[in-house]
Amino acid sequence: MNPTPRPVAPQRAPDTLYNRAGLVRHYTAVRERSRALAAPLSPEDCQAQSMPDASPTKWHLAHVTWFFETFVLERFEAGFKAYEPSFRMLFNSYYQGVGEPFSRPQRGLLTRPDLATVWQWREQVDARIVRLIEHTDSDDALRLIELGLHHEQQHQELLLTDVKHLLSINPLRPAYRRHWPLVPVTTVAPRWVDHPGGLVEVGHTGQGFAFDNELPRHRQWLEPYALMNRLVTHGEWWAFVQDGGYTEPRWWLAAGWDWVRAQGLRAPLYWTLPSQGPELPTVFTLHGEVPLDLHTPVTHISHFEADAFARWAAATQADWAGARLPSEAEWEAAAAGLPVQGNLQEGNALHPLPARAAGDGLLQMYGDVWEWTGSSYSAYPGYQPAEGAVGEYNGKFMINQYVLRGGSCATPAAHLRASYRNFFPTDARWQFSGLRLARTL
Repeated sequence: MNPTPRPVAPQRAPDTLYNRAGLVRHYTAVRERSRALAAPLSPEDCQAQSMPDASPTKWHLAHVTWFFETFVLERFEAGFKAYEPSFRMLFNSYYQGVGEPFSRPQRGLLTRPDLATVWQWREQVDARIVRLIEHTDSDDALRLIELGLHHEQQHQELLLTDVKHLLSINPLRPAYRRHWPLVPVTTVAPRWVDHPGGLVEVGHTGQGFAFDNELPRHRQWLEPYALMNRLVTHGEWWAFVQDGGYTEPRWWLAAGWDWVRAQGLRAPLYWTLPSQGPELPTVFTLHGEVPLDLHTPVTHISHFEADAFARWAAATQADWAGARLPSEAEWEAAAAGLPVQGNLQEGNALHPLPARAAGDGLLQMYGDVWEWTGSSYSAYPGYQPAEGAVGEYNGKFMINQYVLRGGSCATPAAHLRASYRNFFPTDARWQFSGLRLARTL
């Protein structure tokens, strides 16, 4: 998932039949969830854009509606008429085949249409989409509607991370939703969980929805390996910071070290380091500024930072000898068969939570934070991008990006599966991104 997601045509077995009543319920639930996520925000909150990589809430709400009008209604609705023809350009993200998009860094300058008009547009499009679901004889239309719902779920997560960044630059440190502390402190010791490796299959199984970058399913050989049972915590990252992790070039890739120096970084995004003494940092959250909880998973780190921590851990922590980032195939093979459950968007914590002991297996494989892997985002063998404009942006981004797995506390549960591939540039860290260590046996 790059700063703005690029949805592609959903992949389903040709004989899949859509339950129309179920699709209407799903459509209504997803669209209402977006409204609920925007509810704590003022019109002023919804208008502002804090950086080029982020988008205003109003733009997110409009863009996902643009998707349904442009890719579904325009093609399949009899007597189609756009709500407002100029919206086709204003709320286009990257689709050059649809027309020239409005400048992304200037989305916050779009004071017109106002938020009330965007809500009215959404309501009109919702009514038209529901009628289409109930009456269309086109499976292609239903597939595109399903795609649009997954696209909107991506934007729900982006809405939350973009709002967090926006509120963080306000000196008042306002909360999106204040509810802290979230859970009692729990402690789970780090422990390696072995995997035999061997010949494994990765990629989407063909059951249900998938983006085209999850296909085709194929075989990969894995040497025996182990994953850490839980995510790396803020406490473990604080030890890295105190040991000079951001000032020691030997832990960093060359490009990462140049980035750290150019940005003057000393800690993850949203940390405020103490001026002196033994005090812990504070961290900005969607609940406002809070003390750093040493037991929660570290988040808002880049691939550069995750890789540097793994190198530091391997060299300085006896129990973590050989530590590295897992490959995406290692992560997926370990996650295969595990239920998609954890600290996800529906739980409304909207912040990573401590691991809770549950046997000898892997914890926190879904939710809390997206897990950086050591795998470049590239095409699977035999990959074919989807046809048409909706497939325009996926394969084109298979360069200079790394893969993340597992979802975060801002990801809807229904949006995830073991084969889901998120991806960002190596310096991105405003998303809920963290890490789990791996090692070769």
